[in-house]
Amino acid sequence: MPHSPIERAPTATAEMVAATELYHAYFTGLILTLASRRSVGDAAQWMFRVFRHQHHEKFLSSFAKLGLSGMPDAMACAAYHYLSNGVGGVSVEYMRESDRKAWVRFVPPRWIYPAAAICGVPSEVSRAMLRGWYAQNGVSLGNPRLGFVCTAQTMDGQHGLAGYFLEHDRALSDDERLQFRPGELPPPFDAAAAPQLPDGQWPAERLAKARRNYTMEYTRTALPRLVECFGPADATHLGRVTGQLIGAQLYAETALKCGIDGTDAAAFAAFMAALATGEGDTVEIELDGETAIVRRNSWRFMAGIDNLSPAVFDAWNGLLEGAITVHNRFLLLEVMARRDYGDAAFVWRIRPRPQTR
Repeated sequence: MPHSPIERAPTATAEMVAATELYHAYFTGLILTLASRRSVGDAAQWMFRVFRHQHHEKFLSSFAKLGLSGMPDAMACAAYHYLSNGVGGVSVEYMRESDRKAWVRFVPPRWIYPAAAICGVPSEVSRAMLRGWYAQNGVSLGNPRLGFVCTAQTMDGQHGLAGYFLEHDRALSDDERLQFRPGELPPPFDAAAAPQLPDGQWPAERLAKARRNYTMEYTRTALPRLVECFGPADATHLGRVTGQLIGAQLYAETALKCGIDGTDAAAFAAFMAALATGEGDTVEIELDGETAIVRRNSWRFMAGIDNLSPAVFDAWNGLLEGAITVHNRFLLLEVMARRDYGDAAFVWRIRPRPQTR
């Protein structure tokens, strides 16, 4: 049974589900690519930046939406992670011991590291995530006494990722805001005693979009941090090869969800349009014989980010490059125009690959 405030997945369109699953796998793939093709240290550095950036963008701004205003800080932090991750479809538990001590536990199977992927994620990467977000909660709340104590990590063979927010009797130094005390067990979880989303403010439609946005937000944050950490050339390579692998691996199931029938250029154009629709964008398709032109008029995925490196699109486009190799390896996908270059839309041409003797 899911340990979250949302017991059943809210209704969503097939296109939305397909896009959500694709971005979920892409983010996990980026973690594994960095850990295996760069180094554990590089993967941890990038993970820290991803979660610190998301913390600054999302943490305080979401308090009112989740109904946390006025709570004691330790309780509010635990409730935040319980509710916000629950909205995203993640299994989480919340246990309050007092106003100054409250637990969270992320229950396997871990959403962020699905199935066997967890075997490729070093503990250092999980620690970097905690440093990026959990260790910063007290700073953002203006409470120098608040820290997080991690008592278990899933990839260490323990019962999940667990720990508690604790308000100490004194101000903490930088290296005390995150502490590790493996072996302490959290209290039993009681769903009836856990926080609930504000009544009437989270209808099914809003929850469906929130779950999609939760997943997309990780990759939206991750790709620019890839450029910051490793430069545009390496970011393009790392993000693109990950996209190609994930696009190929997930094409069959995402195409099935989107009702794609056929292997020609028109069918792949329909696949691209379905994903864009699932993300909240609009697409126009023009067919000319065996060729299809796809015009994507918006890019909600990266909307509002200034001075976006071209490496971000080059990496992201790898998802489509991988997908088309499974859809029909005899088709070419060519980028004809780019919004990140100042064009009015992204435009792709899909055409048969020239035959060679």
